[in-house]
Amino acid sequence: MRLVVARCSVDYAGRLTSHLPSAVRLLLVKADGSVLVHADGGSYKPLNWMAPPATLRIDADEAGAGTWTVTNKAGEQLLITVEEVLHDASYELGVDPGLVKDGVEAHLQALLAEQVHRLGEGWRLVRREYPTAIGPVDLMCRDADGLAVAVEIKRRGEIDGVEQLTRYLELLGRDPLLAPVRGIFAAQEIKPQARVLAQDRGIECVVLDYDAMRGLDDPTARLF
Repeated sequence: MRLVVARCSVDYAGRLTSHLPSAVRLLLVKADGSVLVHADGGSYKPLNWMAPPATLRIDADEAGAGTWTVTNKAGEQLLITVEEVLHDASYELGVDPGLVKDGVEAHLQALLAEQVHRLGEGWRLVRREYPTAIGPVDLMCRDADGLAVAVEIKRRGEIDGVEQLTRYLELLGRDPLLAPVRGIFAAQEIKPQARVLAQDRGIECVVLDYDAMRGLDDPTARLF
């Protein structure tokens, strides 16, 4: 990762053309070949960028002033004219381990796998992270009648989660060793729109009490 703070102007030539007048900006050059131009504002979005695969050619003097030309496979170009370099540093970040699930969500999955009886008496866990062609289902279970049940677990249950479980159910239902497969959408909180969509698709909704599952709260001791 190379970080350059410079006074520069930026022009993009391709399917669209754009121009950024001279100002102090942050230029990011990543190991994957992408180049991004950021301002000190606008949240996480760059003002302009070139996604990989792309090639970067730098024609500059000893002080760093000059021209950066970034060209992609389609021949589009990001032209950065550097007038003055204020900071220039490179760092080796190594291989990123990737996004890890929210700690609470991952813990909910582990707890429910251990306490699958909360879904029904006589239930048993088949496997956590049951694989499908589009990603793993959080829990695959068998109910008291031995029927397959796919369980998707979220901290906050929204429409996207219901759509995700729907796709899993469509794939799993094609497996003659599992079919028919029903679904359970489990979360600490389920949004009304998500509940309506789930019910419309025959998916059961279950609200999980995280504190009770961790043994930190006794629901029978509550006044309300």
